[in-house]
Amino acid sequence: MKIHTPHPCTQRMLGAFIISSALSGCSTTPATEPHIDPWEGWNRDVHEFNQDFDDTILKPLAKGYQNAVPNPVDESITNVFSNINDIGVTINDFLQFKFTQGGMDASRFLINTTAGLVGVFDVAKEINLPKHDEDFGQTLGFWGVPSGNYMVLPFIGASSPREAFGLLGDALFNPLTYVSFFGGFAANAATAAATGVDVTDTRSDLMSSEKIVNEASIDRYDFIKNAYLQRREYLVYDGNPPEDSGDPLAEDSADSSATSGLTSAPAQNNSIVKPIPNPFAGKDTNGVQIIDNSTKMPPAETAPDVPVIDNSRHLLDLTAPDE
Repeated sequence: MKIHTPHPCTQRMLGAFIISSALSGCSTTPATEPHIDPWEGWNRDVHEFNQDFDDTILKPLAKGYQNAVPNPVDESITNVFSNINDIGVTINDFLQFKFTQGGMDASRFLINTTAGLVGVFDVAKEINLPKHDEDFGQTLGFWGVPSGNYMVLPFIGASSPREAFGLLGDALFNPLTYVSFFGGFAANAATAAATGVDVTDTRSDLMSSEKIVNEASIDRYDFIKNAYLQRREYLVYDGNPPEDSGDPLAEDSADSSATSGLTSAPAQNNSIVKPIPNPFAGKDTNGVQIIDNSTKMPPAETAPDVPVIDNSRHLLDLTAPDE
């Protein structure tokens, strides 16, 4: 089974369906408070619109693409668009000061463009140059730009104000954008066709992910929202998101520890509890006298007192204890 990381624009254009990769980030992300969703009404309406568009157009195209295109050709098409994506990945690497990773991604692009025949073959993978996932939305997060409220965009899917603005940066890093703007009608038609193939190829690779969403989610909208937000946080912080200081479980643990410490404190020597006399002692319930011989048993022999040496006051000065 091939491993595919689609172009960032098409990845978020189909963001409502990219859940399989999101689940890998969820397992390492600490539990956080539920995200506030002030635009939920709009988001759910657009979510339903995107779902209808996918069921009516994208999914049938993807199924026909899967049936018509052999797997080697499908993999080659995936590799070509992945190679184009490496240009933007490399630029975002350097914008985030990831110079070593940027050098690896630049080398990956050069090797696949030349030895891999414009990316048809992923030669870089054979020499252990991994595929990274960086986009301009992650770069904005690296520089401290907040993501803003969760929102769903028509035809794009799960997003946020920061990620929506990041789409513009990704478009500027994509050479197909300039071909479309400055190449004339033929170039525009070719670019549109390439984008359509990229979207269809990406959607066909997400069939299994959609099945996971349908089987694992009770509320599809909430499932996609939480998975997307956690995945983006995971990517922005490179798998090490900040710890949540407001964890109620940690607070409960601290409170219980403090309480147990208070309740387990030893009683003072001067607090002697006197027994309460029992008026029925020596008699049963019918008033019959009961003879208690337990007090006449010979006392048990006790071991002589052993002197206790307190060494605690010598821990700091490290001197020998008093004999």
